[in-house]
Amino acid sequence: MWFDRMTLEDWFDTYQYEVSYDIGESAVKYLTFDQLSIDLGRLPIRYGYHTGRPDLRELLAAEYEGLGADDILVTSGGSEANFAIVSALLNPGDHIIVEHPNYPSLYEVPRSLGCEVSLFRLRYEDGFKPRLDQLEKLITPRTKLISLTHPNNPTGSMITREELESAIRLAESHGITLMFDETYSELVYGDMLPSAASLSPNAVIISSMSKCYGLPGIRIGWLATRNRALLDAVLAIREQVSITNNAIGEEIAVRVLARKEEFLVPAREHVCRNRDIVTAWMDKQARFEWVPPEAGVVSFPRIKPDIRVDPERVYRLLAEKFRTFTIPGRCFEMDNRHFRLGFGGNPDEIRTGLANLEQALAETVES
Repeated sequence: MWFDRMTLEDWFDTYQYEVSYDIGESAVKYLTFDQLSIDLGRLPIRYGYHTGRPDLRELLAAEYEGLGADDILVTSGGSEANFAIVSALLNPGDHIIVEHPNYPSLYEVPRSLGCEVSLFRLRYEDGFKPRLDQLEKLITPRTKLISLTHPNNPTGSMITREELESAIRLAESHGITLMFDETYSELVYGDMLPSAASLSPNAVIISSMSKCYGLPGIRIGWLATRNRALLDAVLAIREQVSITNNAIGEEIAVRVLARKEEFLVPAREHVCRNRDIVTAWMDKQARFEWVPPEAGVVSFPRIKPDIRVDPERVYRLLAEKFRTFTIPGRCFEMDNRHFRLGFGGNPDEIRTGLANLEQALAETVES
């Protein structure tokens, strides 16, 4: 088979709907329909625009300095945007550099398409900060695409504007496209980065309604770039896959983005309060350690290396006995002592989930 299942998504299928406490999800807690105050009674359930509704693209373009609605293409979630960009830019044998750890489809899609993938590794010892001098060393004459994600999933690491501009200059100097995943850009604890798409025609960004807005179920994402040839190529690909977006999802996205601060302000406050809960818990731990997240709604702690335990037993006991969900590091092709800890849920859910995690480790640690 050309494409393999993602280990991450297989883990989701196994446990996500069998648990009561979710401390592994990578988004603000999903909203319910009654929280949106949206009446869809007269919405036409018809085919939509291939590039996305014009009013939706106008709302999105307003967030990107120097870009207009024609520089936006709305997709079925950020995942379709990634798939289409990689498929448009890379042929079998071409080379892509992908920041790692990261959401697995960012490296699994090019692998499945027969491309050579180099992982640009973020190290715990470096605070999961990218070392751009190491990035340049990975570039080859066949490199066509560099993929970076900040705020990062699963580590919660961030970069500075200067580092972003350096990455763009590096890509430009080698004639490489920079794909920058900005899915979490609205959930920063300080000033937002400028969009990479606003800084260079060599950059294309991916984002979605899933993580910051708590709307993963509407499956609305987008890409933005000033590269017209890339937009045309992506459109040709998605016309063979999804054709258009779903009418209900686009309508909800338009309504939410038209009053976005009503959703984002409480989401940011919620995430910051929950991060404080996790920080206070981590400060008391003797068997866990972490790099505190600088942005976003996830972190990537680990069971300390000197603790004698099989991490897989911890995560499965946590799910099966304590009905608590987190993501093993192996799902990101990382040391399995790491795990993704998300803090977008309800505060009581997080507190109980953390207590359960502590107990699951206590029950599996070897003396």
